[in-house]
Amino acid sequence: MATRRSDGSRSTSGQLQDRGPWDPVLAEFREWNGQGADLLETVSTNPWTNGILPLKTIELICVALNAACTNLQPNALRRHVRAALEAGATREELLVTFQMGFGLAIHSCSLGAPILLEEAKAAGVKAAPKPSVVTPACDTMRDLGQWNAAWDPFFQLDPLWTDQFFAFAASIYQSGVFTEKEIEFFSIALDASYTHMYAPGTRRHIKMALALGATMEEIMEVLKLCVVQGVEACNLGIPILEEELERFQGER
Repeated sequence: MATRRSDGSRSTSGQLQDRGPWDPVLAEFREWNGQGADLLETVSTNPWTNGILPLKTIELICVALNAACTNLQPNALRRHVRAALEAGATREELLVTFQMGFGLAIHSCSLGAPILLEEAKAAGVKAAPKPSVVTPACDTMRDLGQWNAAWDPFFQLDPLWTDQFFAFAASIYQSGVFTEKEIEFFSIALDASYTHMYAPGTRRHIKMALALGATMEEIMEVLKLCVVQGVEACNLGIPILEEELERFQGER
């Protein structure tokens, strides 16, 4: 059921229950600051109302953002998992989405391995000799032209583990659960997220999404969902503020 806004218009928050970025704290927020709540609701629910991305895709991207190792927001994750299921997502789709939330952690090696090699060289430190290993996953990616030179440093440092990681990464594409374009949308969101902001990956995945037929409008929606994630500041803060106000007033 829609509620009355501070300016007299009707709010869509009731219609978006369990289909948007807000916990029930939005109603409390509106009691305290009607105009601010209305403005935030309008901008944050825009991706759910403009019809550019399917609802299931929106909710799964939100699942990825909240489950990502850089976010780990349990309340928002549960809300978006529920909404994704209601929008038709399958268990397999959600499991693969969680796996992609793990995969972006590889950027710790993308950042750190080149620095390790440079500083070790400057310090005159050499790695211990390594036995020759077979790396079929990495070899396949090279043969397909999908190898990224940014991965060379950690492949040099630990080729076996690198191959194990990319065997896992390849399984996401090979599973057939999502189209390649959908996987690129998830990758853009995870790399562009304000808790990650990994520019090389964001650029690479935008380039690949465009090559796969994604529109600029679709990609912009993915980026907007990263911004919408900022609503979690209110979802987290408003209940705490309410509790602390009650405590503060009770002590006076």
